[in-house]
Amino acid sequence: MLNWANQFNICCLLDNHQYNLSHHRYECILAAGSLRSIKGEAGDSFSQLQKFVDDENDWIFGHLSYDLKNEIESLFSAGHDGIQFPDLFFFVPEFILQLDESVLAIGSCDDNHQSIFHQIMDCSSNIHTRSSLHADVRSRINRKQYVDAIERLKIHIRRGDCYEINFCQEFYAEDVSINPISIYHSLGAASPNPYSAFYKLEDKFLLCASPERYLKKTGLNILSQPIKGTWERNTTNDKEDELNRSLLSTSSKDRSENVMVVDLVRNDLSKVCKEGSVKVDELFGVYKFPQLYQMISTVSGTLNPGISITDIVKATFPMGSMTGAPKKKVMELIEQYEVTRRGIFSGTVGYISPDKDFDFNVVIRSIMYNSSSRYLSFQAGSGITFYSDPETEYNECLLKAKAIKKVLEGDQYF
Repeated sequence: MLNWANQFNICCLLDNHQYNLSHHRYECILAAGSLRSIKGEAGDSFSQLQKFVDDENDWIFGHLSYDLKNEIESLFSAGHDGIQFPDLFFFVPEFILQLDESVLAIGSCDDNHQSIFHQIMDCSSNIHTRSSLHADVRSRINRKQYVDAIERLKIHIRRGDCYEINFCQEFYAEDVSINPISIYHSLGAASPNPYSAFYKLEDKFLLCASPERYLKKTGLNILSQPIKGTWERNTTNDKEDELNRSLLSTSSKDRSENVMVVDLVRNDLSKVCKEGSVKVDELFGVYKFPQLYQMISTVSGTLNPGISITDIVKATFPMGSMTGAPKKKVMELIEQYEVTRRGIFSGTVGYISPDKDFDFNVVIRSIMYNSSSRYLSFQAGSGITFYSDPETEYNECLLKAKAIKKVLEGDQYF
């Protein structure tokens, strides 16, 4: 399917990797080709998007960049951006493919479903040209600059400017050539996650292995599932692995960070939901992934009648797990201390269905690539609190960077 879809300038694959988690709807869905689209930068993008959604009674796929924060709040973005995704892009696809274990459903504007099926089956199932990165991956800031930034952020925390802040740094390579499909498959083989995405927008690619859902709407029901809390698994020793699960479950640091983002999400959803309907369905849930345990909470509510899709997004975006609290203040600090514009990273990719339901992920654990400029980028970060040790946080970022670099070099590890 992906080899077939890659012939189009625009395509988007959303893959659940057979997790069958609660609130799961589609196992794998692929949008290919563009009949109509909208592209915007922070300013009046949300009004354009709402008109586009209102005018279309069809599937819509696309993304929201983190930097749309500048339209929601009085903020700006001045950091380096080597990838150049637009702040907003959505498209009505020419073809929709829905795949589960036994059925491939094909949606097309023409009566050519059988032809499309044969085209897909005639495509090679091989991943052509194993990609390997032949360039140094560098950090946009060095160790001293990172540590100094964390120390200054902790001063802001001590004086009460914020409680927790998600601080990220960029790793990048220049003048590189990769096969995006090959890298995406390596990423998925190493770390299959339930909100993965292969997203191609002409010469720009997002290869995403996200474990996190940003927001899902079904009728008047809305839910968010923020992640805060991570613990490495021991996949060679069951007893040690179970101990690690227990350590995350009882970690006061992880629980405090998780409840902080849950409170933030509850506050965001209360802006668009019926009074008293916002509730925490699950708090401190520990979920197992191939290399990690993650602490995930679920917050839901009942939307007020007449609330638009863009009303919901503006009330909740960017997601609290990638900002911190209080949201506006930490976004100001992120802009002050991070040197790279986040762009699509810590934004979201997903779909809006013909009945105006939607499901969007959180763009983390992702590789971004611009094939025209031959620039490759990925970002890594962590939640900084009063108790954070700068050296430990820096080493954690290096570990995350090393994991992605190994995928780029052809080793199936994440």
